[in-house]
Amino acid sequence: MEVNAVVWFRKGLRIHDNPALDRARRGATKVLYPIFVLDPRYLERDRDAFSPGSARAGLGRIQFLLESLTDLDKSLRRLGSRLVVLRGGDPAEVLVRVLKEWNVGKLCYESDTEPYGQARDARVEVFASAAGIEVFSPVSHTLFDPADIIRKNGGKPPLTYQSFVKLAGRPLPPIGQQFSALPPVGDLGEWEDVGVPTIQELGYGDVGQVEFSPFRGGESEALKRMDEYLSDKEKVATFEKPKGDPSAFLKPATTVLSPYLKFGCLSSRLFYHRIQEIYVKAKKLTSPPVSLLGQLLWREFFYTVAFGTPNFDRMRGNEICKQIPWKDDDQLLASWRDGRTGFPWIDAIMVQLRQWGWMHHLARHSVACFLTRGDLFVHWEKGRDVFERLLIDSDWAINNGNWLWLSCSSFFYQYHRIYSPITFGKKYDPTGKFIRHFLPVLKDMPKEYIYEPWTAPLSVQKKAKCIIGTDYPKPVVSHEVANKQCRQKMGEAYALNSGGPSQVNDEKLVELRRKFDQEESTAADQGPKLKQKRLTT
Repeated sequence: MEVNAVVWFRKGLRIHDNPALDRARRGATKVLYPIFVLDPRYLERDRDAFSPGSARAGLGRIQFLLESLTDLDKSLRRLGSRLVVLRGGDPAEVLVRVLKEWNVGKLCYESDTEPYGQARDARVEVFASAAGIEVFSPVSHTLFDPADIIRKNGGKPPLTYQSFVKLAGRPLPPIGQQFSALPPVGDLGEWEDVGVPTIQELGYGDVGQVEFSPFRGGESEALKRMDEYLSDKEKVATFEKPKGDPSAFLKPATTVLSPYLKFGCLSSRLFYHRIQEIYVKAKKLTSPPVSLLGQLLWREFFYTVAFGTPNFDRMRGNEICKQIPWKDDDQLLASWRDGRTGFPWIDAIMVQLRQWGWMHHLARHSVACFLTRGDLFVHWEKGRDVFERLLIDSDWAINNGNWLWLSCSSFFYQYHRIYSPITFGKKYDPTGKFIRHFLPVLKDMPKEYIYEPWTAPLSVQKKAKCIIGTDYPKPVVSHEVANKQCRQKMGEAYALNSGGPSQVNDEKLVELRRKFDQEESTAADQGPKLKQKRLTT
């Protein structure tokens, strides 16, 4: 018996290695509706947000998504089909309505491990089950099924990378079979295919002043970028994460494939097996966790822990997260977010984030450490929200996992090891090319002062046409003092958590926060004396 089939795209915006699409086209499929539902949660304009975009996504990531959808539509058209783009509110409600109206007998979509996606899909599955619709929801966004890993680990997610790797094994190969045609798209009935909208059609008006990321979205771009990177087989075989240069921007010192993996424009299984093909013939190899395959496995590790940990995206109620009385300082947060901390290395990275929607992983480490346990002691959830909005590769599991790690709230606990906002960038880029590009106000500052412009004599500042405190901000904190205070606070917070995060209640957090505030107030009163002492030594 012939049936109408729907393949529902959310992530997995590709033709290659797409089990849901492959299943939807097979068998007695009469017509096939490849659909994408515009989700107002991610696309509806939020005029109160700190940057143009929706409540959860900046324009850069929205633009990357639209480019990816346009590319997917072109690929489907080459196969005699097209992408049907629908709008109408909540995606689950839209899907249920079309399943009814189009007399669908088979529904296929890639499984989603994020809480929002799980709740959305559960509502659709309840309807489909009652209606007798066949549902196929394969795991294909990741190399492994997080639920399988958790079952192997006795029902709990492994909390170290090493234990995860031992459990994971080898992933399945990608679907190798290609096809030359798809069943036709059926009658849409009352529904209108609105097509892939532009930014303007989504209601964002004139975006002429918005600088979009230099990285274009789509499967075609993903495969091209992967092929170019993998063409240097020695570089692939000897890739070593700690040796990347975070200041390289014209030609980034990494794959820049994370946005394509995030949207599923590139199959992680295809990428894994292409790397393996190179490893088999290589004379010299690096190993996980620092190798290129090791980086893919980090992605899998965070997906698994996130899937198996309630409240993974917050401090409270998260059993693997240390309870720390972080500051709630909107002024410091805004200075960091807007690239106005007075530390050029930090500010240049944050400007790159706003303009490009991407930065090197070590640059991310620098600014995340600075905001939290390094200097400002602002809550990691606040920084996470900024990254979630501005990164084109923002991925719920990985973004939260990295912020937990870098704030020393979970996974990594050596809080005394920090990324200096002054010396870390200097060892990669001693002349400050990266800073000069993203902070042109400092372009004429001599290299001796480019990382600490506040130390430049006034005559040097005038010659560079950049007066500190007027043209470029003074540092929001003294790194030497703030970092010492942060280490002390982290030590006390860790002592508070000695019985486990679940034993730390609101009262204890408030009490420790009050103590920190009093110490900061005392230090502020002594500030002028400390400054005078430093000036005279």
